[in-house]
Amino acid sequence: MPWTLDQPVSHELIVKKSRFLACVQPVEGRAQALEVVAALRAAHPDAAHVCWALLAGGDSAAVDDGEPGGTAGRPMLHVLRQQALDGVLATVVRYFGGVKLGAGGLVRAYTDAVAQALLQARKVPVTRWAPLTCTLPYALEGAVRRALDAAAVRHLAVHHTEAVLMHFQVAADTAALLREQLKDIGQGQLQWVTDDDPARPGG
Repeated sequence: MPWTLDQPVSHELIVKKSRFLACVQPVEGRAQALEVVAALRAAHPDAAHVCWALLAGGDSAAVDDGEPGGTAGRPMLHVLRQQALDGVLATVVRYFGGVKLGAGGLVRAYTDAVAQALLQARKVPVTRWAPLTCTLPYALEGAVRRALDAAAVRHLAVHHTEAVLMHFQVAADTAALLREQLKDIGQGQLQWVTDDDPARPGG
């Protein structure tokens, strides 16, 4: 079973006066990871390197950011893979302390920084999300919204046209139960929209 993290965790490691500021955190994919890395670069303009590794939905990345090839991003990625993680970004901001560590020293430092951060992190099972879209009369909108709130759906988008169009994501293992609940609420007036239906958002 793949695991992710419930929240970001940071750890600071000092090796021969160099500071390694590590963070491991949940992300949804590469786009969010790039936003995090860009924010780190802006927050640490004097840092020598901002290295990172990503495992998310089969997408992986290992970036050395100027460190000798294979001494930063790949060791960080290896740590994530050893932990069977998914949807996780590891970043390490390095402030150079004036003493070169050599390739072996760099691999150990980046590996240890991420590993120590993960020791403090809480792993949770990865939730698989199922997208659903439905149309319903305005009179049912309040009851359906309450059901969606109780089901902890995410990315709810509501469009008001002749009817109410709702698009959202629900945990895949609860999707069937939610569909039954909404069927009972709808009493035949709630209709599901398929991927190829032109009424679907973006269709």
